[in-house]
Amino acid sequence: MRRGVGTGAIAKKKRAEAKYKERGSVLAEDQIVQMSKQLETFKSHLEEFASKHKQEIRKNPQFRVQFQEMCATIGVDPLASGKGFWSEMLGVGDFYYELGVQIIEVCLALKHRNGGLITLDELHQRVLKGRGKYAQEVSQDDLVRAIKKLKVMGNGFGMIPVGGSYLVQSVPAELNMDHTVVLQLAEKKGYVTVSEIKESLNWQKERASHVLDHLLKEGLAWLDSQAAGEAQYWLPALFSELSSRDVSPEEANQMTP
Repeated sequence: MRRGVGTGAIAKKKRAEAKYKERGSVLAEDQIVQMSKQLETFKSHLEEFASKHKQEIRKNPQFRVQFQEMCATIGVDPLASGKGFWSEMLGVGDFYYELGVQIIEVCLALKHRNGGLITLDELHQRVLKGRGKYAQEVSQDDLVRAIKKLKVMGNGFGMIPVGGSYLVQSVPAELNMDHTVVLQLAEKKGYVTVSEIKESLNWQKERASHVLDHLLKEGLAWLDSQAAGEAQYWLPALFSELSSRDVSPEEANQMTP
């Protein structure tokens, strides 16, 4: 007949488990201390690197992207504050603030024709044109970072992924996933029809019409009711012909007879 486990063995087992747990806690604390020291060392080296290469970080967009990625690995955000080491050393706070103002100016100037939606490519071209050829070079990555800061301010700015790039939204229009999917569908031709939405997305007519009516109401789409076969809903932000020239409000009105 098997004998039961004695109370002494149980107590011994509990003491061993307590020791293992205590030892594990000590090891975990040691690891945290070591990681903190490593991060502080890395941050110190990063500051030295920034001091040494500050001119290249300011002037070279690709170098600036790599530097931002290095900062992200240790949780440092050079854009988080307009004061402190990063702002004083690199001037990045002022750079992105200035860039944000230029983005807002471009978006406001074009709002009458695109309703507050613009491709990242076109925004990049127009910002570069406005800055002049002797200004500090700006990349699309710089624009994305500046837009994210504008988005935090809650003034309607956001980005919608379309065709491997982005549409930049500069108005506080309520756009849900249905609107985003339709914008993505219109990306290739610059316009979309109710039939195309029904066929591509397997939607009912009412759902497609509801989304398109909302885009019209917000000024993000123009209706060509005289198109052959079926009415076409044009997205001026995606319309390459409109992107190559400025369109007046009077011309825009002609698109919605």
